[in-house]
Amino acid sequence: MRGERARPGRLTCLKRMFNNLNMGSVAPSAGGEDDDRSTRARIRDAALACFAEAGVGATTVRRIAERAGVSAGLVIHHFGSKAGLRTTCDGFVAAFIRERKMEVMRAGPGLDPLAVLREQAGGPPIQRYLARTLAEGTPEVAALVDELIDDAERYLGEGVAQGVTRRLDHPRGVAAVLTLWSLGALVLHTHVERVLGVDLTGPAEHHASDTAYIAPALEILTNGLLATDWYRRLESPGSAQGDEEEP
Repeated sequence: MRGERARPGRLTCLKRMFNNLNMGSVAPSAGGEDDDRSTRARIRDAALACFAEAGVGATTVRRIAERAGVSAGLVIHHFGSKAGLRTTCDGFVAAFIRERKMEVMRAGPGLDPLAVLREQAGGPPIQRYLARTLAEGTPEVAALVDELIDDAERYLGEGVAQGVTRRLDHPRGVAAVLTLWSLGALVLHTHVERVLGVDLTGPAEHHASDTAYIAPALEILTNGLLATDWYRRLESPGSAQGDEEEP
């Protein structure tokens, strides 16, 4: 789509695609293990909320236990340690993002994005959890980022198969850049809100229709930034240099 202006009839599809690539569109609903609100699920959700509020380092097992309405000993019984609980939280976040975004890509251009947001209402604060934990620079964070990039490469491939995204020359690199961009925006969410007035860590339905953030991102993703001639020069620097040397 480089150099081509997006037509109005394509905006719904493009907006959905952007939300699919943007971590800010994620907010889980109850399902699976959460349906019966098992003790393990309640502890995990309590940990997600506590980590999102204060960070992993400042959160104690006792605080998580109080939030979940259980004893600290029961937290240790289920997860072994706070580190084990944090690993479970990371796995839950990555699995939820993977499942929902693959589901969105497979649905194709006809999907109603608001329906997805309605399904995602409520649940633990995944955006704030990511915003807090990504800045810590721990091995657990590195593993989570790697997993999110792996998943992004897979659902971008699904997007190609469904005709939502174009075939990429560098799929792994694109998946990495898009993931790091969106995660970086979460880490800098206070500045996103200050500059654009959009709270990426808030409920998805509150900012999904706010074009202050989505519109410029879609313009970059769909129309590109560089003129076609300049892109070709940068893509083939040898030929570009030769062009400049011509009289």
